[in-house]
Amino acid sequence: MLPDGVRATDVQTSRARLHVLTAGEPGKPTLLLVHGNVSSARFFAETMVTLAADWHCVAPDLRGFGRSQRLPVDARRGLADFSDDLHALLTETDLVPAGRVTMLGWSLGGGVAMQYAIDHAERLAGLILESPASPYGFGGTKDIDGTPCWPDYAGSGGGTANQAMIDSIVAGDRSAENGTSPRKIITTLYGNPPFELAPDALDDYVDGILELAIGEDNYPGDSVASPNWPGTAPGERGVNNALSPKYCDLSGFAEIAEQLPVLWIRGDADQIVSDFAAVDLGALGQLGVVPDWPGKDVFPPQPMVSQTRAVLDRYRGGYREIVLPGCGHSPHLERPAEFHAALAKFGSEIMTE
Repeated sequence: MLPDGVRATDVQTSRARLHVLTAGEPGKPTLLLVHGNVSSARFFAETMVTLAADWHCVAPDLRGFGRSQRLPVDARRGLADFSDDLHALLTETDLVPAGRVTMLGWSLGGGVAMQYAIDHAERLAGLILESPASPYGFGGTKDIDGTPCWPDYAGSGGGTANQAMIDSIVAGDRSAENGTSPRKIITTLYGNPPFELAPDALDDYVDGILELAIGEDNYPGDSVASPNWPGTAPGERGVNNALSPKYCDLSGFAEIAEQLPVLWIRGDADQIVSDFAAVDLGALGQLGVVPDWPGKDVFPPQPMVSQTRAVLDRYRGGYREIVLPGCGHSPHLERPAEFHAALAKFGSEIMTE
């Protein structure tokens, strides 16, 4: 059930039918919120209630997520399928008034937002990156320049997903006991434990994950066998392959012509996007969790945060970084008051420029 003040609608464009949540009045500045992997727009609903005081909030489910159309993801285009869907939403419908919008991207959504800025910076007033995916995607790179660990980008893509978690989603598991159920993943991985959410909201977040399209065209995508550790390389379809550094390279953000204001907000206890992430194969290999790790010289933990900082440091428009101590991957859920204050300050600065 959506909180009071949040509305749901389905919007058809030339590219996709998207399920979209909205809050606030259309006359206010528009904030487009882009969710992360294995989630949905529903994860933003409570946040939107507060933000609606200052923004017209628009949060779509990306293709294959939540209640949007289950269209395939062409990983060879990197994150462009998602970015192009958002551009159609902004340019072909009357859901968002004409003019620039501020885009907030969380996790995978941060990568999508950077791709959108590369392609359509003229449509943006500002960019908010919440715990964003690295500009070089997820898995299989060894340094701040995104150098691949292996020529075939082994260690990234669809074959690296947690199969037990996939099985839990397919089974519709709503339990709190199974360590790979959506409920358990949200409360122990998406935030820094102890991490508690209102029961009704948590139930809805679980539903949002269970609505995820599972398969080779969506999550996690296809894969190919590799002679290189850990034995799997990216295929050409699906979300996790779109995030593979084989296809995902957002370093061009540093060179965009538009000088957009950028806010980067993250927690220093993030288990999903960090320089030693709990779900990164390099880190798991170093810890002995994944056997036969070839060593730090060959396959170190991916320095995700350092990669993001290196690209933003080259960005001529500058950026502000806010790091929340003790916070995990979901600042908008874990530390809402600080998150909302940061966005309010950023929004006021945009409006006065």
